[in-house]
Amino acid sequence: MFAAAPEAKRPPSLVLPRGDEHDSPATSPAGATMTDPATASTLDFSNGYPLEALSDQAIVAGKLGGEDLILVRRGEEVFALGARCTHYGGPLSQGLLVGEELRCPLHHACFSLRTGQLLRPPAFDSIPCWRVERVGDRVFIRERLPAPAPMDRSLKRDSSVPASIVIVGGGAAALAAADTLRREGYQGSLTILSADSSAPYDRPNLSKDYLAGEAPEEWLPLRPAEYYSEQNIDLALDSRVTALDLQRRQVKVGASQTYDFDRLLLATGADPVVLNIPGSANSAVYYLRSYADSRTLVAKAVSARQVVIVGGSFIGLEVAAALRARGIGVHIVALEERPLEAVFGPELGTFVRELHEAHGVVFHLKDTVSSLDGRRVILRSGAVLDADFLVLGVGVRPSMALAEQAGLKMDRGIVVDEYLQTSVPGIFAAGDVARWPDPHTGERIRVEHWVVALRQGQAAARNMLGQRKPFDAVPFFWTQQYGVAIKYVGHAASWDEVRIEGSPANQDCVATYLRAGRPLAVATISRDLRNLQAELALETAPTRR
Repeated sequence: MFAAAPEAKRPPSLVLPRGDEHDSPATSPAGATMTDPATASTLDFSNGYPLEALSDQAIVAGKLGGEDLILVRRGEEVFALGARCTHYGGPLSQGLLVGEELRCPLHHACFSLRTGQLLRPPAFDSIPCWRVERVGDRVFIRERLPAPAPMDRSLKRDSSVPASIVIVGGGAAALAAADTLRREGYQGSLTILSADSSAPYDRPNLSKDYLAGEAPEEWLPLRPAEYYSEQNIDLALDSRVTALDLQRRQVKVGASQTYDFDRLLLATGADPVVLNIPGSANSAVYYLRSYADSRTLVAKAVSARQVVIVGGSFIGLEVAAALRARGIGVHIVALEERPLEAVFGPELGTFVRELHEAHGVVFHLKDTVSSLDGRRVILRSGAVLDADFLVLGVGVRPSMALAEQAGLKMDRGIVVDEYLQTSVPGIFAAGDVARWPDPHTGERIRVEHWVVALRQGQAAARNMLGQRKPFDAVPFFWTQQYGVAIKYVGHAASWDEVRIEGSPANQDCVATYLRAGRPLAVATISRDLRNLQAELALETAPTRR
């Protein structure tokens, strides 16, 4: 058996939540009451805790021997678990209890209440658990329990357990799949072929804290270097796949190297949209997609005084916020009337623009770059801007060339079924390239979200082992700009109504996107619990398969 995955080196907390200070302590039909973190931090569990003070579905935070823990009551059972999510250190006392699942308020990682086992990314590691004993009218936290072991499939010898699995891609979906395969007890040959020069890393951080100079290099790898050898995962970097031979079940790398597979996962991600701007060959123009790209921008930012960002995408806006944190002047040129209006609607789009303007960003909206001349950026409107360098953030396109050449069914992405299997049995796709039948909208959708890619990698891994579990997760993403997090659950390509509760200007609101009166998605600011509750409501709404 393979050992349980080691704990990754993660920051104690990269992004502490603003909290749900505007949400009154409450429970959803399946949700647990949040505790007040100001008082919970002073609780000492060493002398036990009165059972009568722990109501059903309650979560209470405290300390034991210097460790942060939470006590959770569900019916007549009481559980003791680690108080921090293993992703970004989110406070689980402010999370949501759904049956025997505990969900993190920051980025919706999910853990087993009974064992602490990781159930759903973006976390990769489980949380610790302790044995709880009742003595009279008090409960006491005893010894720490061993971590859950991987499932033992070593004795299962049938066609559902492949001898070899190859994963093409080195991003979120790829690592989540490999990690899940080993957690599920898979012991066969497992190879990750990545065109990147770096092992899988925390891509969302590239445009946020790392670019702002607030996160060190060591926080970016999703797994320590020794993880891959310990888990017997062949991680081949700088390995660009050039062809797929579906008849021979082979992947070709470079001119001649081949890898055989019984199951194949295509997790090739997406590439930045490249703009052909006249004069760009003689100007400093950059994109941000990879770790290497972000390191380049960090180096350029050291001496830069002013930067022009082309595009009002999430990447463009997060780069703007990160560069402003370094004191660099920023101009954003975008075709839209409001940034992110197509995703968030006019109210939140206006909020995003005003947030950036309050931090000194200058917008040139409904405009575009017509040409470049060294440091001079000439806009279609006739305005001329000075820039030490430009960052182009006008979106990405799924990397589909391999799948197209191999003859897989395509539709603005790789078409997969509910199990994330492509038109060819044994070949799966996950992440930015996959277009899947979403049971919540009844439509085929393709989503470019980090958490979705992680969860699809996890689901694809289980289905490559023959578990036949449909992928039905509600999409979730977040953006962080100037310390303000906007969190979004669901999928609304279009809507006919946006209901705003609270005030975007006060950084306190819930926006619900509806079509024909049916909620499709919810965006929140400073309402983390409400975001979790919205995710649960969308999960449990009638599906439209």
